[in-house]
Amino acid sequence: MKKAILLSLFILVAGFAQAQIKISEQDREKAASLVKQMTLEEKCALIAGQYDGFHTAAIDRLGIPSVRMADGPQGVRNKTNSTYYPCGISLAASFNREIAHGVGTGIGWDASARGVRIMLCPGVNIYRSPLCGRNFEYYGEDPYLAAETAVQYINGIQEQRVMATIKHFALNNQEYDRHWTASVADERTMNEIYFPSFRAAVEKAAVAAVMTSYNPVNGEHAAESAKLTGKLREWGHEGIVMSDWTSTYTTLGCINSELDLEMPEGHVLNYESISELVKNGAVCESQLDTKCIHILQAFIAYGLLDQPMKDESIPENNAPSREKAYAAALEGPVLLKNDGILPIKASNKNNIIVLGPNADIIPYGGGSGRMDPIEGTTTTLWQGIASLGKKYKASLMDWNAIDEAALAKASAVILSVGFNYDTEREGHDRSYSLPAGQNELIAKVASINPNVIVVANSGGEFEVAPWLGNVKALLMAWYAGQESGRAIAAIISGAASPSGHLPFTFWGAEDKNPADKWYHKVVPVISKNRSNRDPYPHAEYKEGVFVGYRGVEHFGVEPLFPFGYGLSYSQFEFSDGAVAPEGDGFRVSFKVKNCGKVVAAEVAQVYVCAGDSKGLHPAHELKGYEKVCLQKGETKTVSVVLPKSAFAHYCPGCHKWVVAPGVRKIQVGSSSASLPLELEVSL
Repeated sequence: MKKAILLSLFILVAGFAQAQIKISEQDREKAASLVKQMTLEEKCALIAGQYDGFHTAAIDRLGIPSVRMADGPQGVRNKTNSTYYPCGISLAASFNREIAHGVGTGIGWDASARGVRIMLCPGVNIYRSPLCGRNFEYYGEDPYLAAETAVQYINGIQEQRVMATIKHFALNNQEYDRHWTASVADERTMNEIYFPSFRAAVEKAAVAAVMTSYNPVNGEHAAESAKLTGKLREWGHEGIVMSDWTSTYTTLGCINSELDLEMPEGHVLNYESISELVKNGAVCESQLDTKCIHILQAFIAYGLLDQPMKDESIPENNAPSREKAYAAALEGPVLLKNDGILPIKASNKNNIIVLGPNADIIPYGGGSGRMDPIEGTTTTLWQGIASLGKKYKASLMDWNAIDEAALAKASAVILSVGFNYDTEREGHDRSYSLPAGQNELIAKVASINPNVIVVANSGGEFEVAPWLGNVKALLMAWYAGQESGRAIAAIISGAASPSGHLPFTFWGAEDKNPADKWYHKVVPVISKNRSNRDPYPHAEYKEGVFVGYRGVEHFGVEPLFPFGYGLSYSQFEFSDGAVAPEGDGFRVSFKVKNCGKVVAAEVAQVYVCAGDSKGLHPAHELKGYEKVCLQKGETKTVSVVLPKSAFAHYCPGCHKWVVAPGVRKIQVGSSSASLPLELEVSL
């Protein structure tokens, strides 16, 4: 009883939103004072990673400690086991700010318990093509959704006195040849699509650190581009700008940009290289002072010079962290198809068979997003279904040796397929089709039993055309973390209604994606003469701002499942839309009713229409959303405030955001293609 009370108190206190940590004038002054006392060699040491590549340098004589950092964003990794949370695309699919904040909070707890004070997350690069190997880490195709998710995730982490690092700045939207494939985009496209999540992290969340990307951007490597990194300072970033691991190429380039910290070590920012440049007058020592001040004032603001790194009050195996992981795993999955088979009704007569390559493992994407959960804390899909032995009978079948007779007799088959750490990962783009043999497996199982439920693990869209018409249900489970089995079982059994919505457009065919023809794909070298191969390939963003659902009307192509789409076990009705002035913008209000027979949540989405007929702007853009949980038959009034900025577009000719006067439409509904309410405002 006493332990339960203490645990409840811990959840109450640790979950309480704390004040946002910001760098103060006092922090700046203290940092500058320390830097004045540093030697050139000490300055050079501070601006480069040390020891194992996941620490900053200690300067003992000045009381500056070494600060430990760790990869994310699905949990704390690097020489530790920790809570494994749902991946980024799953958080975005939840369309729930509280869920994103909760996962950030949990990661902050887990980092504090291990003495980690810099988390290398979140990743917010825009989903441009399903082929990008790191889409699973990111927040989908829409800059507003990505920004809102990132801000809450960052706040959750940083409220625990752990510095978050938003990455990868900028235009790192593919993994193929990422060191050298140059991203080439126009000013408007960068500002409207690829910058907003980073800007929101700086302006709304006071993110402590920003990580640059590997790729060149419009001709300059990101870490060495003064123009690109200077954007961060324009937005008010006073914290650290660090490189991605080994994404630096020249000493002078890195010194002249806004880069503060080279990771994992001083390949180019080292005493030998820098001292020579200082001696020759090519570099001023004051440039190093500025970088050191950025690093130290962030450390000081987070109390890293005068408080313990490790929080001994938080256990490494933390029950509240696990509950945060479960809550997130429950809200991310998206039900794309359901021919009445779900939820599976409780009956001892029901004989459920579970099979597939991902049925009895915890699937996850690979690279720095991969982490190791604490032993004994995970639940596979099979374990989750088996834990329901009181609702119906369930058995696991070896997918390599199918018992066709048993399969034919089953009342339903749950087929777990998708990608994993070796087929969807950092450093490599992936195929559009499922890994080898999986399409054939689905087709074979569906030919034997008509009641197939496909549960797919993936960071994005994949080929479904060969079998979608022959299965009863398709559930996008993403990489839902250590609690994935428990959460998916709850959805399949009807204990919870699915409430996730697509954070990207599911086109249904690779070549329907507006970016497909310009996305740099992995192609074989067609000539043995390597001089014929472009050593510096380019990825041109010729679709401009019309990425994802923004390209539906512009390019005249219909997706299989639209952005924002997601089925439920209930039905919802939108009504009574109204709009009124508020502040410099408008308050949009409307009613949402649960017309079904079960408790369920709906994602109410608010879009702003461009109001022009020239095709210069997307037909509509997401500018607000709220997730609403409703009892059966219940109606709630929802309101969303749209600031003036929601009606703005970036003008490349005048290099700023502008709001054109005129009448604008506001649309409200459950997806980008289902918007039953339409309102008008005059600007």
